[in-house]
Amino acid sequence: MLESLKYEILIKQYKNVIYNYAFYMLKDSMDADDVSQEVFIKIWKSIDTFNLKAAKAWIMKVTHNLCIDYLRRRKANQGREIDIEKEFKNKSGEDNNLTDVEVGLRKKILKEKISDGIKHLPETLRSVFVLYELHGFKYSEISETLNLPLNSVKVYLMRARKKLQEELREWKDEQF
Repeated sequence: MLESLKYEILIKQYKNVIYNYAFYMLKDSMDADDVSQEVFIKIWKSIDTFNLKAAKAWIMKVTHNLCIDYLRRRKANQGREIDIEKEFKNKSGEDNNLTDVEVGLRKKILKEKISDGIKHLPETLRSVFVLYELHGFKYSEISETLNLPLNSVKVYLMRARKKLQEELREWKDEQF
């Protein structure tokens, strides 16, 4: 009984974080679903020995490792494309309420550019960037989750930001 309650609480708290991280890493919603399910199974199997204080780091480490396994299996970056437009519409309805069509279109294009930029980051940079910027992890949590030295996390985040800035340079002077 206590195990099922712990499991339910953990799943409610982390299911979106797990899926979103897997989605950004794998660039495919079905693979992200599969990874999420595998993480849920691993949580259930180890629920009786689970340390709730370290849950976030453990769950994200398992998610990361499963994503790496998926990437290795399908030989990372073999040209699989995702429907970014559909995913952004599902995750935010803010563009639907815009009155200025041009501003809405520019925001949509910028979102696509940012998503493409994230998608094309090398695996290590993408992992750190997604955990920090999109999921709000602290440096120490990322370091523990990905088994990286703290300074490496900071350097990878800086490099990811620079690469994204380079890709988005043409949009620098656009006004929204």
